[in-house]
Amino acid sequence: MSNIKKAFENGKAFIPFITCGDPNLEVTKACVREAVKNGADLVELGVPFSDPTAEGPVIMEANERALAGGVTTDKVFAMVRELREDVKIPLVFMTYANVVFSYGSEKFISTCKEVGIDGIILPDLPFEEKDEFLPFCEKYDVDLISLIAPTSAERISMIAKEATGFIYLVSSLGVTGTRTEITTDLKSIVDVIRENTDVPCAIGFGISNPEQAKKMSALSDGAIIGSAIVRIIAEHGENAPAKVGEFIKSITDAIKA
Repeated sequence: MSNIKKAFENGKAFIPFITCGDPNLEVTKACVREAVKNGADLVELGVPFSDPTAEGPVIMEANERALAGGVTTDKVFAMVRELREDVKIPLVFMTYANVVFSYGSEKFISTCKEVGIDGIILPDLPFEEKDEFLPFCEKYDVDLISLIAPTSAERISMIAKEATGFIYLVSSLGVTGTRTEITTDLKSIVDVIRENTDVPCAIGFGISNPEQAKKMSALSDGAIIGSAIVRIIAEHGENAPAKVGEFIKSITDAIKA
């Protein structure tokens, strides 16, 4: 069984996203531990990249700050190794194909396994090109997590049938960021997913408050929040972990009520 499935065993899952190294890796570690303490079921860790095409300004600027601060992929791996001394929930990387490719695909994915990363999400990897990384993911038992977008249309069933870990259902067109409301007909997409797989699906992109998180997790198996958390970290810097913990508790209380 994929370790990621454990995140969905106790009802609806909450998945926070944190950019590694913004403002530094010590704060990132503290934020992850606060997330666990306050009920997060799985944490997405963003490996910084210079051209994060799926990201809106909040996460893009976090990537820039992390890289300017000297964060490297090796330093992120070392951080995860340290976190795994006490963090037991599933952890996944969200990054870009070029990060994996330039590090060396097999080396990157084997190191994921070694340090305790359960899956990777590559938003710029087309479904049709996933075979570039999938053999290594299967070899080292690291889930290659599929994204399904409102534009996936007739490809939804195809992507769902081959999904592992969980499915990242993109709520809206465009880049990451908070939205005042999400108007996509997500229920019909979730229905198609559920007809084709029992792999859980969580909705992300645009969710920024407890009400939206509750609504999205009611439609699916969980909710993902990134930009709202990254913004808290940007605003509070070294003092962010406690604020992140408070925010995550407000979301988990809403989802699991």
